[in-house]
Amino acid sequence: MNKTLYLLKMQLSKKFTYKQNLLVASLLTECASKTEFVELLDQSLEIQLIKQKLLKILYSSDLDYQVTQVLRFCEVISLLDEDYPNQLAEVYHPPVLLFLKGDKHLLKTAITSIVGARFSSQYSEDCLTPVIAHLVEQKQTTCSGLAKGVDGFCHRQTLELHGKTIAVLGHGLRHCYPKAHEPLLDKISQSGLLVSEYLPDTPPTRFRFPERNRIIAGLCQNIIVSEARQKSGSLITANLALQENRNVYAIPGPITSQLSQGTNELIESGATPLLFSNIGQLC
Repeated sequence: MNKTLYLLKMQLSKKFTYKQNLLVASLLTECASKTEFVELLDQSLEIQLIKQKLLKILYSSDLDYQVTQVLRFCEVISLLDEDYPNQLAEVYHPPVLLFLKGDKHLLKTAITSIVGARFSSQYSEDCLTPVIAHLVEQKQTTCSGLAKGVDGFCHRQTLELHGKTIAVLGHGLRHCYPKAHEPLLDKISQSGLLVSEYLPDTPPTRFRFPERNRIIAGLCQNIIVSEARQKSGSLITANLALQENRNVYAIPGPITSQLSQGTNELIESGATPLLFSNIGQLC
């Protein structure tokens, strides 16, 4: 019994909650065959309530066809696979499935995430240029969210230096947001890695971008925040990283700049200020 493909069939059916998907994933660790799985379906009341739906999925030829279509387009790994990154499995609400295009081995490398303002200034590029050069020299993989501003610069600069980068998407792999980043998305799929927890046809919507932030935070050992307004998505990502005991760095900025209010407050709260003198700590 291919457990990952069964979890994929569950997601394709769109009939289960995240909690139910996680519960079934846990159940699947205890069995090696369809017969054992069916026998275990009576072990808890919560499972019994969805037993008939689970059995229907197990033998659904329609879902088998949909699985084939997904696998022709991208790779899929689950919490149960050895390829699933250990550090991501430890976060709160880890994705049950990851949809991948590119080099999945990057998930097991040393990763530094870089996030920041969508409407960043030249200051971010000036500060991040030597930082990214150092990361590439140290064979670290950069990670960001393919958004405008700092995210896009992180990916482009890494690729320009022939480094490796991961883009975590807030939508399925068949979409691109923003549209202007389609050429960048294509380059990352060829030279880096695209990651999404959503089925490939899932369109971008507002609430999915904060959701994907926990993946950006969960994949890395270090996270760098450059230019972030108060209450920005970048600060959400940084706070998630703090909760998961990652190393959080913030690039300090002028106290007169609104784009530096968030990063300066992060430093005040305990994040390490990233200066040219301590870039070497990123290893």
